[in-house]
Amino acid sequence: MDDTAHTLGSARTLWDLLAARARRTPDRPALLQDDRALDFGALRERAERVAAGLYGLGVRPGTVVAWQLPTRIETVVLSFALARLGAVQSPVIPFYRDREVGFALRESRAEFFAVPGVRRGFDHTAMARRLGAKGVLTAYDVLPEGDPAVLPPPPAEGTSVRWIYWTSGTTSDPKGVLHTDRSLIAGGSCLGHALRPTESDVGSIAFPYAHIGGPDYLVMVLLYGFPAVLFEQFALPEALDGYRRHGVTIAGGSTAFYSMFLAEQRRQPPGTRVVPTLRLLAGGGAPKPPELYHAVVREMGVQLTHGYGMTEVPMITMGAPDDTPENLATTEGRPPREMEVRIVDGEIRLRGEAVCRGYLDPEQTAAAFDDEGFLRTGDLGHLTGSGHLVLTGRLKDVIIRKGENISAKEIEDLLHRHPDVGDVAVIGLPDAERGERVCAVVEQPPGASELTLEALTSYLRGEGLSPHKLPERLEVVDALPRNETLRKVLKYRLRERFSDTSGSEPDVHSGTVK
Repeated sequence: MDDTAHTLGSARTLWDLLAARARRTPDRPALLQDDRALDFGALRERAERVAAGLYGLGVRPGTVVAWQLPTRIETVVLSFALARLGAVQSPVIPFYRDREVGFALRESRAEFFAVPGVRRGFDHTAMARRLGAKGVLTAYDVLPEGDPAVLPPPPAEGTSVRWIYWTSGTTSDPKGVLHTDRSLIAGGSCLGHALRPTESDVGSIAFPYAHIGGPDYLVMVLLYGFPAVLFEQFALPEALDGYRRHGVTIAGGSTAFYSMFLAEQRRQPPGTRVVPTLRLLAGGGAPKPPELYHAVVREMGVQLTHGYGMTEVPMITMGAPDDTPENLATTEGRPPREMEVRIVDGEIRLRGEAVCRGYLDPEQTAAAFDDEGFLRTGDLGHLTGSGHLVLTGRLKDVIIRKGENISAKEIEDLLHRHPDVGDVAVIGLPDAERGERVCAVVEQPPGASELTLEALTSYLRGEGLSPHKLPERLEVVDALPRNETLRKVLKYRLRERFSDTSGSEPDVHSGTVK
């Protein structure tokens, strides 16, 4: 980390960090989107005016404000306005629907809820009304503004809980993860230390800013003083114009992003780079096949660094651009000095400033931390002699699809209500583009009607399940494999059996697993 980034990294709060960057390089661009640009000085000034507007609506230090907004300049401005006030923010992923959003609003006791109105054919305002949300605020193109003279002083410390993020984990209901300004700054500092960006770089945020990776990336932007291009919707080849026009040098997000860029590269004429200025793909959130790393480096002519993080700890390890090809292909990188990694009976446990404070539910917090304050991740792995982390599996029954956690139990609970489902196991299967895809393995009761994938997903949609959680594959079996003691379903047997069936298209099969 250079001297400037190191100095800024000691900022007490996110607002302190933005203010310090705005003083150093007020005229340098911070956020780019389509034909719009906002420099660091203007970001600070506009965020303070919006903070005054929110203050006029009744938002105070400690007020819980939920927001479900796409990746836009206005979303970043609103978030920093709330940080200026010292409010407690509860970001909600834009594609969550009634079930998850209602739970988040209830559990966080949100007093305000900012939504984009009607977006991509879905009426978020109507959903908010259905759920009885308080203080519903449309915040897409227009944000409330006021005179900053009315504002109280900014928060003086960054160790209070001011962020509630939501992760599916292993239970049907999401878990509210508690973060502080300092834990987010620590995560972004670690990311920047690994990737080593410079002021001449141009980054990109093509994933939901409401994801824990949003502030993680913005902290890095503020520490190193380079701009980020925002994409409200990421799709290739449509987004390529934005990458090329703004000269993006660092891109990525998760395994799915790497695969999409690689596919576009393969469509280019020989000798033509899909994004001429691109030098680095970086991300995490899903398993990375070693062959994908080698293909990206070989065919795109860029470096690829992959990392390991979670909602509870936004940056745990990260590959560095000067790591060996073997380490970059087969490991998740090394932890920074500030992150303590301990392997206990194969499980990865963590302690450090970037680790969350726990969960909204005190019982979940007690269960998540051991007696020495290490977070039990539920992930299995080991450290190599060089200190690189290798992931080998998960204790948690969670599927990671395109960087998003999906609870298998939530889908199973819903399918158990279906009259043509006797028993069901939902598993994640390896997928080169998505990281994992959702597969439902169903045991039908006697006399049941034939079950199809289309009927299954239609039923789940009717139950209010978010589209990104819908199974992409259905396997109908005579009997699920179980152990001989508690008759628990042996999911590893299902993964072994059905991972051998290749193909990326949704499909349905039948058979017996023994």
